[in-house]
Amino acid sequence: MSLLLFAVVGLVAVASGIAVFVVDSMARATFALALSFVAVGVEILLLDLAYLGVITILMMVMEMAIMAVFMVMYMMNPAGLMPMSMMHNKRGALIISSAAFVVLAAGSLLVPWPSRSGSAPPDLTRAVGDAIMGSKMLVMIAVSAVLFATMVSAIVLATARGRYDS
Repeated sequence: MSLLLFAVVGLVAVASGIAVFVVDSMARATFALALSFVAVGVEILLLDLAYLGVITILMMVMEMAIMAVFMVMYMMNPAGLMPMSMMHNKRGALIISSAAFVVLAAGSLLVPWPSRSGSAPPDLTRAVGDAIMGSKMLVMIAVSAVLFATMVSAIVLATARGRYDS
C-alpha cells in the first residue's frame, strides 16, 4: 500500500512538473509547479523524513505564493491567464538540458562515492534537521519576517487604490 502511494505521488510530481512546460499561462504553470513540489514533499514524508518533508512543503508553497504575488504585481496580464508560451529558445534549451543531463548522469556513475565513516546516528531525521537548521535558526526566523514584510509591501504597492477607495 505504501509503495503504491509512493508511486502515485511520484507520478503526480512528474506529471505536474511536465505540466509546467505544457500549460499556456504563468498562473497555471505556477500552480503546477507548486503541486509538483508538494508531491515531492509528500514523497519525503513517505520516506519517514517528517521534518524535511514538512519543511519542503512549507518552503515551496511560500515560494510559489511569493511568485504569484510578484506575477500579479508586474505582469501586464494579472494572474497570467492570457495564453503564452513557457518555453523560449527551444533548440538551445534542449541542447543545454541534454548536455547537463549527460554530464550529471555520467558524474553520478563515474565519481567514486565515499564510503561511510562511523555509524549512523540513532535519530537520522533529527541529525539532518540539526545539520541544516542548527546554527542558522535565528537567520531563518529573520528571513521569514523579511519575506512576510516583502509580500505585504508588494501587495500594498501593487494596488493603486486604497482599501476603502472604490
